[in-house]
Amino acid sequence: MEIGLNYMTLQNRINISDITNNIELSIQISLSGFSFCILQRDTNTIETLKYYNFDKVLNPFEVLNRLKHLFNSEGCLQQNFSKVHIIHDNDLSTLVPKPIFKEDSLADYLKFNSKILRSDFIAHETINLNESVNVYVPYVNINNFIYDKFGSFTFKHVSTILIEHTLLIERHSKTEKVYVNISKNHFEIIIINKGRLILYNAFKYKTKEDFIYYLLFTIEQLKLNPETLNLIFIGDIDKKEELYLIAYKYIRLVYLGNREDNFKYNADAQPNSYHSDFALIKSF
Repeated sequence: MEIGLNYMTLQNRINISDITNNIELSIQISLSGFSFCILQRDTNTIETLKYYNFDKVLNPFEVLNRLKHLFNSEGCLQQNFSKVHIIHDNDLSTLVPKPIFKEDSLADYLKFNSKILRSDFIAHETINLNESVNVYVPYVNINNFIYDKFGSFTFKHVSTILIEHTLLIERHSKTEKVYVNISKNHFEIIIINKGRLILYNAFKYKTKEDFIYYLLFTIEQLKLNPETLNLIFIGDIDKKEELYLIAYKYIRLVYLGNREDNFKYNADAQPNSYHSDFALIKSF
């Protein structure tokens, strides 16, 4: 991973240049693939939604080469955008309570649960709904490329979007909710009780046995009751898939979630389901 941001101060937003159109681009970047969608803000319509999964987990430099090829080959990306959003999807993040957060201690917050390098650039963003600060390592080489190409963009960690929007959806809830966001080889758990965040964590998995072990272990450690909690799947999953089926063997109340967005979608830009592409679409 590159070591610095050569284009901005330690902020996650740059003032955008004067562009007359009202089309926004959002790209979610991970080491196992990326996806992007394009929003026409004037009509509130998602015009394009596409996915690119890699055959194996790559390093950030290989991902950048794939991203450059994408911009060279996709005609819809060869236009000006009024806003560009980048979502960094990795497990290099941690939450810090806002009252004790100190900006000069960013590396200290991360080093206990993430493998970071001394040279890594560390970003942070406030989650106001939870009075916390999300500290994380973005893919700096990706940020540099996007800045060189567009000159202005915003970036967030995937966990910020997941936490913010599940808290919004569950702000009036009176029951325990366990949200699980499924991706190709990793998943995130967000646990909410009576509208308050109890836990966020991310896990890598290869098999359904890996998945259910981490899920049940987390539930057990928090002393949650699998007979009464609500398990809600979002992301890349449906009721026929093995992760859903094995969860249903051990947890009584299992559901598929809902993004609860109000966008319109072009015929060739339909999400796979109401619960898929949660962070990507919620980034707008």
